[in-house]
Amino acid sequence: MSTWTPQPAGLQEILQTIRDSTDTQGNVQRAITHKLNTFTRVPDYIAYLAYILTALPQEEDQIRTIAGYLLKNNARLLLSVSPEVAEYAKSAVLQAFVSSPPLIRNAAGHDIVAFLGALEPRNWPDCLQQLVNMLDSPDPALQEAAFSVFEKACEDFPRKMDVEINGTRPLDYMIPKFLVLSEHPMPKMRSHAVACLSYFVPINSQSLFAHIDAFIACLFKRASDEDPSVRRHVCQALVLLLAARPEKLMPEMSNVAEYMLYSTKDKNESVALEACEFWLTFAEDPDLAAFLHPLLGRVAPVLLDCMIYGEDDLLWLDGDTEDTNVPDKETDIKPRHYGGKTHGLDRDQAQANGQERKRGAYGEETLDDEDEDDYDLDDDDFADEMSTEWNLRKCAAAALDVLAVRFGPELLNVLLGPLKSKLWSAEWLERESGILALGAMAEGCIDAIEPHLTTLVPYLINTLNDPKPLVRSIACWTLGRYASWCTQPISEQHKNTYFVPTMEGLLRMVLDDNKRVQEAGCSAFATLEEDAGPELVPYLEPVLRNLVFAFEKYQHKNTLILYDAVGTLADAVGRALQNPAYVEILMPPLTSRWAKLSDNDDDLIPLLECIASVTIAMGPAFSPYALPVFQRCVNIIHQSLLMYQAYQQSPDLDEPDKSFLVVSLDLLSGLAQGMGMHLETLIGQTSPNLLQLLTVCLKHPQAPVRQSAYALVGDLAMGCFQLLRPHLPAIMAELIEQLDPEPKVEFISACNNAAWSVGEVALRYGRDDPEFQQWVNPLIARLIPILLHPKAPRSLHENAAVSIGRIGLMHPSIVAPHLPEFAQAWCLALYEIRDNEEKDSAFRGLCTLVQTNPAGIAKSLLWFCNAIIRWHQPSAELNSMFQQLLSGFKHHDEAGWAAQVSSFPPVIQERLATRYGV
Repeated sequence: MSTWTPQPAGLQEILQTIRDSTDTQGNVQRAITHKLNTFTRVPDYIAYLAYILTALPQEEDQIRTIAGYLLKNNARLLLSVSPEVAEYAKSAVLQAFVSSPPLIRNAAGHDIVAFLGALEPRNWPDCLQQLVNMLDSPDPALQEAAFSVFEKACEDFPRKMDVEINGTRPLDYMIPKFLVLSEHPMPKMRSHAVACLSYFVPINSQSLFAHIDAFIACLFKRASDEDPSVRRHVCQALVLLLAARPEKLMPEMSNVAEYMLYSTKDKNESVALEACEFWLTFAEDPDLAAFLHPLLGRVAPVLLDCMIYGEDDLLWLDGDTEDTNVPDKETDIKPRHYGGKTHGLDRDQAQANGQERKRGAYGEETLDDEDEDDYDLDDDDFADEMSTEWNLRKCAAAALDVLAVRFGPELLNVLLGPLKSKLWSAEWLERESGILALGAMAEGCIDAIEPHLTTLVPYLINTLNDPKPLVRSIACWTLGRYASWCTQPISEQHKNTYFVPTMEGLLRMVLDDNKRVQEAGCSAFATLEEDAGPELVPYLEPVLRNLVFAFEKYQHKNTLILYDAVGTLADAVGRALQNPAYVEILMPPLTSRWAKLSDNDDDLIPLLECIASVTIAMGPAFSPYALPVFQRCVNIIHQSLLMYQAYQQSPDLDEPDKSFLVVSLDLLSGLAQGMGMHLETLIGQTSPNLLQLLTVCLKHPQAPVRQSAYALVGDLAMGCFQLLRPHLPAIMAELIEQLDPEPKVEFISACNNAAWSVGEVALRYGRDDPEFQQWVNPLIARLIPILLHPKAPRSLHENAAVSIGRIGLMHPSIVAPHLPEFAQAWCLALYEIRDNEEKDSAFRGLCTLVQTNPAGIAKSLLWFCNAIIRWHQPSAELNSMFQQLLSGFKHHDEAGWAAQVSSFPPVIQERLATRYGV
């Protein structure tokens, strides 16, 4: 036992601070939080907290519980304190757990879990042994509390539990123990047992899988348990088994499927939700499609029925109110994470391959599963479809979405009857769920649904008049899911029948008197803008007037979504926005908001993001507003850099929010793109000098800041190179350093922008420029390994290839000797990219390299010819280079050329002959 004892003065100070922390006044709370943070520097702080929790029964339970809560949050201090302090804290929490009233025991239980997580069970085996012994305690409350600790630990860190300690694996005796306890007379004990066992499935624990048949038998036995918590954990375990070891379930799949169908309709929603997750997991695994296919006819209608709002949802949503004048609670507004500007290239057939940006149910963008974005989507398309937490309705919609992608027309065949009866039901809740299902199926079933859209789109437009706000809002969302069909420029009749009424209907919803409908309308309209693009230009005046009127009407939360809709509109219509009449409509409300916000107001971030898009679209027409915008961005960058410098010098400070710095750099990028050399006077008029600040940003420790700074370098090179040139020696050193063949995930976007911007800089220096020449070899030495690296993300391959081509265009004699190393990889990186000026200059560079070193392409001729014939409309200069090179190859060795071309795929032979006569 530890000999540690508290100092009375120190104990009193900590106790008094904890007592004061119960004061609810904000300013008091901030002071207390700061004081509690300073206590963490006291070497035996956690021992004091453990003492208050355990050894002061005369104190109020609330005070002792707060001490336990603070102890849990500071558990990592165990790793750095003296052995004496650590031993005291560990023995004290175990003592409190065994012999305290329920509130204190609960706090001590949380501490034990946190301690086990920080120390790892192998470094505290006594605790595991004591907890296992407590499972056989004659005191049912202690039994259950110990099992509760096990459940939390198994959920939070199963891998740390699945270890060998002193030559034995605790799980080897714990798993059989849990299996026995799954038969316990107390429902809570049975529930803990099934839960603990299930958490070892995803990590493929051998201690569990040694008993896999007994575990599955246990699940079947508990499947009809009277306690819903046990049934919920049975469903959860079956979901985890399906994901990790489906072969173990397949022999029993007919029974499992029957049980899960039955459980998906369970009156207890938590059971039904876990069962519904089973179908989502089943649908997401393409290898299981053959097993799921025969069940489709029974599963899909059950999912459809699960999509009706529950009574609890309706109570929580309070959906019928005209609440446009009711201010939002700040808790309604989710934090927005601003990621910064990334340079990428569009691929051919992007729409057909599902490459377009996806929007979630209320317009939030969801990330595509590209190699550079290693994020879990977490069914975001449906998670925000309404603002409660993940529930049965949203899980069913997400499962239907995945089933639609997996089975397409077959799913529609199954659901056509039930869906029709819901859509035309007299009961509004049924109609609403049918519209949600229709939206959920949009991506996967579009080909099968398309013939019905001539009926369904007018139905949805008409539903925007429904008296129920929840029906209007879901109709907006579903129209957004079909926006790409509505906006197709098929014919004047299609436009007048579908596109214009959809646009008008959604604009009406933008100005609805219900905030939920406004939100759905605004987000769906942003999706329509993306899909319609230039098709919106003839309607810009009424669209702008509606959006500007919404600024007057909206409360805080929806104003943030409105900024996104305005920015997306600017991206969609481009330079059409520079019409003076449109500038006059849009800029006053934006500048009015801009003037009201302080430099550290979080709302400034989406507004700056919006204005960045507007500046690019308006171009020189933005000039009257440019100086204050430019000056403010420079000030924000300067202040942010100073704050970060202060933070680096004094780590006690909170790390400053990088978002203000990032979005200001991106807005300056927008100004550079929109105004070009007009920026020269602004840069001269403002202090501190932007280009000096930019050089500091390039060295910033946070990758998103560097990412936006590299984008600004590229945009300044394009728009006002002469201003940038004097600073380039310092800038190029940083750019070269950033180029990495295998960047960490969080550095990928910064590396992308660096790779892109060096190509822009190379072009602006011009042919064989002696200053740029010094950087050619260091750049090529970094860009070629990126291009050849099998694990580098595709976007990085593309940007590296473009920059190699552009550097080659300007310095062919230095780059051409390297051509055999990268020619094939270069062609593979860019052949799918959509025709544009960047691709054109890169290919002119490659052609120049081939002219300089014809032998360098010899082994990659098939890939070179494939890349050539993939062009739709090369520029006249590039087309002439293609013609010249191909004719040269043919005339140099006609027989050899004919033999080589005869081995090419027929489509390549045919296009080479048709276009270039070779």
